[in-house]
Amino acid sequence: MSGAGKGAPGPGTGASATGRGTGRRRRRRWVRRAALAVAVAAVGAAGIGWTVYTKLNGNITADEAAAAELARYERERPTALVRGAQNILVIGSDSRAGADNARYGRDPGTERSDTAILLHLSAGRHRATAVSLPRDLMVRVPGCRRPDGTRSEPAFTMFNYAFEVGGSACSIRTVEKLTGIRIDHHVVVDFHGFKRVVDAVDGVEVCLRRPVADKAAKLNLPAGRVTLNGEQALGYVRARKSLGDGSDTERMERQQRFLGALVNKVRGNDVLLNPVKLYPVLNAATSSLTTDPGLASLRDLYALVRGLRDIPTERVQFLTVPREAWAGNPNRDQLKEPDARELFARLRTDEPVTVGGSAPRRSDGKSGPEGARGIPPSDYGAYGDGDASSNERRSVEHTNDVSPEPTFRGNTAAEKSCE
Repeated sequence: MSGAGKGAPGPGTGASATGRGTGRRRRRRWVRRAALAVAVAAVGAAGIGWTVYTKLNGNITADEAAAAELARYERERPTALVRGAQNILVIGSDSRAGADNARYGRDPGTERSDTAILLHLSAGRHRATAVSLPRDLMVRVPGCRRPDGTRSEPAFTMFNYAFEVGGSACSIRTVEKLTGIRIDHHVVVDFHGFKRVVDAVDGVEVCLRRPVADKAAKLNLPAGRVTLNGEQALGYVRARKSLGDGSDTERMERQQRFLGALVNKVRGNDVLLNPVKLYPVLNAATSSLTTDPGLASLRDLYALVRGLRDIPTERVQFLTVPREAWAGNPNRDQLKEPDARELFARLRTDEPVTVGGSAPRRSDGKSGPEGARGIPPSDYGAYGDGDASSNERRSVEHTNDVSPEPTFRGNTAAEKSCE
């Protein structure tokens, strides 16, 4: 018999006196298993990523009705003058619809714009300017399509009537006629969405000069530095009687300061760069969000936010449109001229806007930017209609008339609420 015992492996089976063949087989099996594990992990991660994306994407409601209504009036809308600049109308709805919003009052079947902000993003995204529009501002509201399909008559009335009668499309048409500025996108957020965003960033710090006890606003807060949760934050930005002088002016300035603090909180915690922190914020923000179809996807919203994350906080500005008491009723507002025309002209042509702690002043000591010319009242969007070509012609004619940069009363996101 040969030296090979019975049952010993024959030639070609990989056997060797040193055992190297067995080692190679084990390594190949390990490599195959490792590759399979990596593949499974990659597929799982992709599946989780796709599930998250699908969920967030599905949270957003596209405002198709507003898009259709605006398309009907395309010829009368202003023309965008500066490529790359964008104007977004942000509307805070006071809707009582739904279980969470119902706690703030009876649902009358309509909603009003509790807050409206015209957000201008400069070309190249070097600065962002948020202009609050008072809900009691007297404006010309065009005839608009109601939810039941009927149409309202044009009216000279308070600004928030536009959203109540005709929704976001009516608000957009009203703002465009008022300012001569083309609105590129719009976003509607209700009470519930606002609260969830604040909770998602673990609250926002504000500074109170004195304790606040306001049963209507559901606030019971000590003086000093206070971190507000979502419910408290909603009461804080909506309160009238217990904070400040009770005016809508003070309330809007408080809202602006709070938004600045919220911007600081998001950026200071690196939320935009940390997926673990970013997901709850995105989930909260999108859950109660209605936008135009051009923003109604996570990809479109991310593209917008990505352009904002590098803007220095001192160039994220908040102000209220210049206005004064309306001659017909001191409890209503009207635009203050020529200040408002100057502001709208600068935004329309993407010129810088500077904010400070006081109202604009001229060298003669009077209120208002020095040499403010903008667009004459006879051509101004608030005083008459016109098609896109005439709006563009009027704006271009006055592009070179914009005066040296004035300072409007407002604040920036760089300012600290407790300093």
